[in-house]
Amino acid sequence: MDKPTRRGRVRVATDQDIRRTARALLVERGPEAVTLRAIARELGITAPALYRYYGSRDDLVQHLRVDVVNDLAAQLAEEVTELTADGPAQLFAICRGFRRWALTHTKEFTLVFASPTGEVGSAAGSVATLNRASEPFGRVFLMAAGHILVKHQLTVPPAEAVPVEIREDLTSFQDELLSVLGGSGVDFPPEKLDLGTTYVMIQFWARLYGHITLEVFGNYPIPMSKPDAVFDALLADLANQIGIEST
Repeated sequence: MDKPTRRGRVRVATDQDIRRTARALLVERGPEAVTLRAIARELGITAPALYRYYGSRDDLVQHLRVDVVNDLAAQLAEEVTELTADGPAQLFAICRGFRRWALTHTKEFTLVFASPTGEVGSAAGSVATLNRASEPFGRVFLMAAGHILVKHQLTVPPAEAVPVEIREDLTSFQDELLSVLGGSGVDFPPEKLDLGTTYVMIQFWARLYGHITLEVFGNYPIPMSKPDAVFDALLADLANQIGIEST
């Protein structure tokens, strides 16, 4: 294999320096501090020099988002490696791990999961959350969900109970979910993912994400002296709704 040229080695190293500096600014000062000017100042170079690597601040923020999502997904996947692969234990461990990460990485959570498009990073596809199931973070959730769907008979609403107004959107989303599940190594029968199941999956994520977001930003409507117990109660309620045990 040919060795990389000196120019190639410098470019990779410089790119790593840029991202490392951007991540440090994010953690220390928040998303708004991640600017090309600030990064250049920290690295002792001129801001225009950064355009050799990134076309805009949005471009850099998109790469930063992806780095954060990849790190989070890898961390959660590692945490559940030793757990049983039947699904519930992994799924609820992932939920708890996501909450723990969000509460201890609030700036990174804000950038990836709470920054509105057009505010912090407005490039196409810049919000790297579960709005795309194929994202690394989405795949971690879906692999655990896939094991549950294969091995458990869930309690889900019939198709006719799903609001008519959202059926078309859910049906379109099913195709992406099936693609991810099919590529995850789970022997997944497509008939298991009906309209009612897809509806429940979306509701599950919405409640989980909503609770964690309220907690991260201190916006829960009442003071919580035992927040862990409140979160565990949420998971138990979610599990009960679909007929499984939260572990």
